[in-house]
Order: sequence, then structure tokens, then C-alpha cells
Amino acid sequence: MGKALDGVKVLDFTHVQSGPTCTQLLAWFGADVIKVERPGAGDVTRGQLRDVPNVDSLYFTMLNHNKRSITIDAKNPVGKELIEGLMKTCDVLVENFGPGVLDRMGFTWERIQEINPRLIYASIKGFGPGPYEECKVYENVAQCTGGSASTTGFRDGPPLVTGAQIGDSGTGLHLALGIVTALYQRTMTNKGQRVTVAMQDGVLNLCRVKLRDQQRLKAGPLTEYSQYGQNIPFGDATPRAGNDSGGGQPGWILKCKGWETDPNAYIYFITQAPVWAEICKVIGEEGWITHPDYAKPEARLPRLKQIFDRIEAWTMTKTKFEAMDILNEYDIPCGPILSMKELAEEKSLRETGTVVEVDHPKRGKYLSVGNPIKLSDSLSEVLRSPLLGEHTEEILRQVLRYDEKRVAEVKGSGAVGGTSKVAAAE
Repeated sequence: MGKALDGVKVLDFTHVQSGPTCTQLLAWFGADVIKVERPGAGDVTRGQLRDVPNVDSLYFTMLNHNKRSITIDAKNPVGKELIEGLMKTCDVLVENFGPGVLDRMGFTWERIQEINPRLIYASIKGFGPGPYEECKVYENVAQCTGGSASTTGFRDGPPLVTGAQIGDSGTGLHLALGIVTALYQRTMTNKGQRVTVAMQDGVLNLCRVKLRDQQRLKAGPLTEYSQYGQNIPFGDATPRAGNDSGGGQPGWILKCKGWETDPNAYIYFITQAPVWAEICKVIGEEGWITHPDYAKPEARLPRLKQIFDRIEAWTMTKTKFEAMDILNEYDIPCGPILSMKELAEEKSLRETGTVVEVDHPKRGKYLSVGNPIKLSDSLSEVLRSPLLGEHTEEILRQVLRYDEKRVAEVKGSGAVGGTSKVAAAE
């Protein structure tokens, strides 16, 4: 069983999170990802948030699996020659530099097309063309400018960013799809093309239901929002909705047994219309099944707070897992709030490869996410991240086809810096 992207070579000029997320996904599917790093420094995340002194951080290792690392000084003439050589032999170039950085290095899109007209040039930027396109963007900035923060949190509180990295990792996932799409089109056109994703655009795409609600406001109050049932007027923009479900089936996060001491003793509960009778039976409110104030979804909307308060009185008598077991018997949609500790220890996630244990030559074993996309006929494995410059000589020989004399000349020029060696015991 082979890998879906076997034979695809990716020249990886990415750093931090958004770009590395994209190239790691391609690497998981079998692409040969060649990560270009600065000699002596490398990706800045190698040293950020370190938990083990003088060892690549988890921030770096969990975003750079399955890649090869080469160190190149792009300001060195020989280094620039190496980059051009890699562009000639690779299928995809991915970068998330600030606006214009690659252009200033002498690699404009026009120049790249001259070097290799089949090369797909993929970029992540903070903003698309417009008033902010020159601005630098990070995760939380993207969430704020893409509509997520203004619609997250409770109505009477400040905007909030989410712990899910929808700005960085979300944009990286969008870019990976764009690259694979361009590779497919190249099989017919034999031409490369530019693929660009702006972080603001990626976040807005993930917030599409909130843009939906912005337009629905013109027709009147958003009746599925909990503030409607509390007679709180709506403004002219999509409001923050707490833990409302965001869809046509009202939902809320409810306390479970132990909530006083366990910050994650909660369950998400959806009052789906087709199982309303079962919900009433479970919580001991059979009278609500036919009562005119509760029987129809429209009648329940102004009473959602009262309804969820009553359901919560029931969930507080059960642990989140006990409640889930009971509710699932009746096909009542629900889900426990799972902590990162619980997810890390969940056996089923290990068995599916969603959470994996990786062995690193310097830090030892650690946990990481695995490939979330499963293909039935394509192998996907998670290999450790590279040490800085670990594969420099290997890439010079195998990819650029340099002989020993030329390798020695390149090393002597200072264009590639020093290389790291894997522990001999590995």
C-alpha cells in the first residue's frame, strides 16, 4: 500500500504554524517535504515554549513531522543557486513570509515561472488585496479580523478568541487543498500556478454561518438565539451567542455531577425536535410532550432558558459519561466536554492514529496529533520532525545530484552552515 502523494516534492519555506500545518499534511500523505531553514537558527519555533532545555520545542516537533531539513543562507550566492536548483526539481513551493519577502530575495512569480514553469507556488498571507494587505497577522489577529472573535463569547462580555487555531492551522488546511487541486489540474495543463490563501479569508470561510445570520437579521430577530427567549433586542450585527448551537436545533452546555471541582464536568445537549418526547421522558417532564407551551419547536423558543435549566437539573445528577450513555440510548444528540488530558488518554484515538506517540532522538517520546484524514488505500504514518539541517548533505546528493566534490565546495562556501547529526544510537 503506497502513499497518496508519493513522488511529489515540496520546497518548504514556511515557519511557525500556518505554513508548517499545510506542508506537514502533505508530508503525511507521502510528499517529500524539504524544509529550508536558516543556518544556526532554523524555524523560530524550534526555540519557542521549550519544555526541555536545548531541545526542539513541542511547538516545532508537532508541526514538522515527516520532513527533511536543509539549512541554506539565501543571501549567499551559492545559497541562492541551491534554491534555484531546488525550484527546478520540486513540484510545489510553499511560503508564509511577510508580503514581498520572496520578491526581495529575487524570486518573483515571473522569475519562478522562468526557473520551472510547472512549479506550483503556494502562499499564505494575512490579508488579501485591500487596505490591510501589507499588515503582519498572527493567529488571534486573524480570528479578530475574520469575524470569529466578534461572534464568540457571551452577549454581555467582550469578544473572545477560540482555543482552536482556526487562523493558522485552519488556513494551512485550506492551502493544502488548494495545492492538491493545482497538482491535479497540472496533470492536464502541464503548468504550475499560484495558490494563495489569506488568513482573514480562511477564518471568514469557517464563520460562514455567522455571515448567514448577519443577513437573516434583516428579516427580524434570530429566534434560535437564547437572547430571543429573554426578550433582549438584537442590534444591527450578528451577536455573540454563548453556547447556542448555531443551527436550527437549540443546544447549550450544561453542568454535570462534579462540576464544582472539575472544570470539564459538563455536557453539550441539543434539544432536537424529532426526539423531544424522549427528552421529556428522560428528565421526567412527560407533560411537556403535549403541552401547548412546549409541544412545538416554535413554542419552545421563548422558553429555552427554562427548558435548559430543567434539563440541567437532571444532568447535574449524572456524570457527563453517565448522561451520555443514557441519552445515546434515545438518539438524543449530546457530547461530553473532553479535556486535553482525557483526549490524550483516549484509547480509541490512539487506535485510529488520531493521537500518536512519536520517538525523538533528543527529547524521547511525546504525543502528537496524527493525520485526521483517513484514506482506505493510502498509507499515512507520522515520523519525527527533523533536526536542524539534518538532511542537508543528503538533499545535496539525492535531490540536486551533486557529487562529492561539489558537495564539498558548497559546504566550503558557507552557504549551508553546519548540519546536525542524529544520535548514533538511532
